Amino acid sequence: MDTQNTVVPAAPSGPSASIRLPVEGMSCASCAGRVERALAALPGVESVSVNVVSAMAEIRGASLPPAAEVVAAVEKAGYRVPAGEADLAIAGMHCASCVGRVERALAAVPGVVGVSVNLATERARVHTAGPVDPAVLAEAVRKAGYRIAAPEAPASGDAGAESPAAGVGARGAATTTTPAKPKLSAEARHLAIAIVLAAPLVLPMVGMPFGRHWMLPGWLQLVLATPLQFWLGARFYRAGWGALRAGTGNMDLLVALGTTTAYGLSVFHLLREGAHAPLYFEGSAAIITLVLLGKFLEGRAKRQTTGAIRALQALRPTTARLRTPQGESEVPVEQVAVGDLVVVRPGERFPVDGIVEEGRTHADESLVTGESVPVAKDPGDRVTAGAVNADGVVVVRTAATGAETALSRIVRLVEDAQAVKAPIQRTVDRVAAVFVPVILVLALLTLLGWGLATGDWDRAILNAVSVLVIACPCALGLATPTAIMAGTGVAARAGILVKDAHALELARSIQVVAFDKTGTLTVGEPRLLEAIPMDGDRDALLALAAALQQHSAHPLAQAVLHEGVQAAPANELQALPGRGVRGRVDGRMAWIGNLALMQEAGVAVDALLPRARELEASGHTLSWLAVEQGGQRVLRGLLAFRDQPRPGARLAIERLRAMGVRTVMLSGDNRGAAGAVAQALGIDEVQAEVRPEQKVAAIEALKSGGVVAMVGDGINDAPALAAADVGIAMGSGTDVAMHAAAITLMRSQPQLVADAIDVSRRTTGKIHQNLFWAFGYNVIGIPLAAAGLLSPALAGAAMAFSSVSVVANTLLLRHWRPAADAGKKS
Repeated sequence: MDTQNTVVPAAPSGPSASIRLPVEGMSCASCAGRVERALAALPGVESVSVNVVSAMAEIRGASLPPAAEVVAAVEKAGYRVPAGEADLAIAGMHCASCVGRVERALAAVPGVVGVSVNLATERARVHTAGPVDPAVLAEAVRKAGYRIAAPEAPASGDAGAESPAAGVGARGAATTTTPAKPKLSAEARHLAIAIVLAAPLVLPMVGMPFGRHWMLPGWLQLVLATPLQFWLGARFYRAGWGALRAGTGNMDLLVALGTTTAYGLSVFHLLREGAHAPLYFEGSAAIITLVLLGKFLEGRAKRQTTGAIRALQALRPTTARLRTPQGESEVPVEQVAVGDLVVVRPGERFPVDGIVEEGRTHADESLVTGESVPVAKDPGDRVTAGAVNADGVVVVRTAATGAETALSRIVRLVEDAQAVKAPIQRTVDRVAAVFVPVILVLALLTLLGWGLATGDWDRAILNAVSVLVIACPCALGLATPTAIMAGTGVAARAGILVKDAHALELARSIQVVAFDKTGTLTVGEPRLLEAIPMDGDRDALLALAAALQQHSAHPLAQAVLHEGVQAAPANELQALPGRGVRGRVDGRMAWIGNLALMQEAGVAVDALLPRARELEASGHTLSWLAVEQGGQRVLRGLLAFRDQPRPGARLAIERLRAMGVRTVMLSGDNRGAAGAVAQALGIDEVQAEVRPEQKVAAIEALKSGGVVAMVGDGINDAPALAAADVGIAMGSGTDVAMHAAAITLMRSQPQLVADAIDVSRRTTGKIHQNLFWAFGYNVIGIPLAAAGLLSPALAGAAMAFSSVSVVANTLLLRHWRPAADAGKKS
């Protein structure tokens, strides 16, 4: 969340509410008037005030529209509302209905545009129209019956005060949640006490099938059951009361109602009938103990699903060895600035991103890129924060620190993917919203049905308790987010970064993969194999090519520059996307590019066309050169390059074909060179001589055949990556390409494309399995409980382990490995 702007949307006050938000792009009074008219047209808005000097707008009304509609109105008027974002650690959520209640509460805060709550991580991501006071968000959470977790919050179930804004953090900041170890210790301690108290009540029930009916005296049962019910079970009362105050229900309310009913019925019989009364203390005690056991196991399993992100976070060194003119000193990594020299010894992790200035070594980047083989690092090579310096002392000039390092960006990307809901979760949320009310109605019908039909109201009450207890919305709430967390986690460990859950879910349906050629399917380092000058002067031809391409990062330009020729002075250089470059060299206009550029410039190429066709047919990429001479545009020569396919590219295409995916190559190269590479790799379809803007049209056309993925690495691939259903960028490519893509491959290995589809299919498969078991469990268990076939204690055990089984099924994803790694281990 942007903390520099102190203006906040005002909270509702009295009968009239207001929303204040910053507006960017206004420059005069007419701008303010346009924004005012746009906002005044919104339903419920009674007054509007727009200040062009402070760049703020304020609307008032008794019933204002959602902030998202306000933002949309401003944008429609031609201006922009800067977005803010906040991360909140929410304490007290237990099931999918809890998630829905927190989302509704936060969405109702003025200025909030969108909310996504993740039950598995117990975090909320809040998107706002400008900054929102953290205290306002914390108050909305409190009114919903939950709380913001403080940095040193007491363990679950303990009382304790906390700052109302604690646990609220800016995007990318390390927002602190309740420490894992103290929380785990408290849960374990409470579980142990519950087992000690419940064992004397439950163990005598084991002997009943064998004719043994010994039970503890009723008053002793009361003494054991009471602390279980009202001390260890207090968490259910607190959370259930919060749900009631918010006008909804959750799992805790069901547990509190069921156990209180069984406990209260036992107390009633004990007071009325004495020692020989029928008692059910063991039922309430077993339910609470088993639910606590289930939450303990569930918590451990949930923490395992976040293992990948914690492993990435643990890679961040806290100190760096800084070299200054005064010598070397160890300082906190936050004090290192761009340009500083950092000394890294063998066995240490690189604390910053940078360039090796001195020394040689190998870097283990496996936890950052997924590459298992250490990479040689020489002077001039880049190193990444978090990688391990294997065997040499090196001096690194800092290029990025802190939140700007590649590791920090990876962590943020994985966190974002885990915070966003998958589309399938929307269906689950709609079910969860009505789940608890439906269960309460079914429990009431069970009570009345059994009571009126048999006259045995004790039995009717126990069956109703079984219905309340066995219903578990927890499994529904955990089914999707835990699978997303596990799937994105193992993908990141393999060097596959998924931007959001929507991309992860959609990737499983990919039917067509379109590849760029150079740098994606090929190494991207073509070599100049032949230079054919028209006048026989090879050096002059290369000097002309170098002059036109001296500022270009294109692989063909780099191949020319690596020849070591002296480039002539050039000016008026202009890149012609998809065709080449033109500029003025030695006072004359010159061109270098493909055949289409020569035809566009009106250059006659007949003299070299036969040789050019031979070179194209053998898989060469061609660059034609021409200059302006005597008022005419004259051909100067031809350059032929050859690029090699990436190792494993053919295997990648074969794997995609085996998965039922069609492959297409979209290349700006000539048909001969593109066709030769496609034939060598087994590509299904080739579209050559395609300009960047034409790649978008090609992607749109391919969509008629199903979900399309585009794989590329260059700036010219960015439009096609954005146009595809799923854009996949090579990590060796440009930042523009990676920004436009939904998935980034940290290693330049085409095999990872098939791995990305595979992990998507496995993750969505786990989601569907989890939802099947979560829904199926309730569909089967609730009728059995209503039919009187499950005791309260057995219903409690089933409920407690339902969510555990869902998370345990998800944890099987942790064993997924990329095909290449799996092959090595096999």
